[in-house]
Amino acid sequence: MSEPNVERSKHAETVIRTHTLAAAAAGGFVRLPVADILAIGAVQLDMIRQLCRVYNIEFAEAQGKAVVSSITSATLGKAIAGSAIKFIPILNLVSAIPNAIFAGASTYAVGEVFKIHFERGGTILDFEMERAKKLYKEKFEKGKKVTEEWAKEEKIRKKGTAESTDTPQEAKPNEAAAPVAEKAPQPNGQEILAKLKELAEMRDSGVLSEEEFATMKKKLIDMFG
Repeated sequence: MSEPNVERSKHAETVIRTHTLAAAAAGGFVRLPVADILAIGAVQLDMIRQLCRVYNIEFAEAQGKAVVSSITSATLGKAIAGSAIKFIPILNLVSAIPNAIFAGASTYAVGEVFKIHFERGGTILDFEMERAKKLYKEKFEKGKKVTEEWAKEEKIRKKGTAESTDTPQEAKPNEAAAPVAEKAPQPNGQEILAKLKELAEMRDSGVLSEEEFATMKKKLIDMFG
């Protein structure tokens, strides 16, 4: 693989990692309402859009949704066998995702399917569905472990950052300790997902540029965990 292609592949891996962690954060709820499922769908769709940009491929939203719906439906259905399944039109995701690992694994697998297809010279319009379904199933199983590993790494990274910035200064003799400011309450997952959805809608309507959307989305994702 040439150097430009290696860099492109690394860029794609970063895109997949970022969106996998965002989806995993959404999947942290035991039962997700429809709005949160749609938010996970928005994360996956944005991942596909960015992967298309990485590989200089024209993005087609309707086709992207159709591909994801086709390759994920069987695996997702088996994964929640025994639960009430209610399919959502966008991305054909189910209305009850058991946990963060499940949501992250699905997003990782979708990203890998598109990445591998694009690296083989494919476009968003020429997927061979049976091959894509098989690859998704394989990557879904791998994605469970990958999501756990990435989540742990991210937690350690954030903890290290917090400790480096919050290390108290040694008090001087006879000097009264300064009052410790209370930390602002962290927004909960549903609030962040609602904001993410709003940002995506603003981007799609032209209110935000791609650069502005990416910057604001990163800030929201950094708030998870």
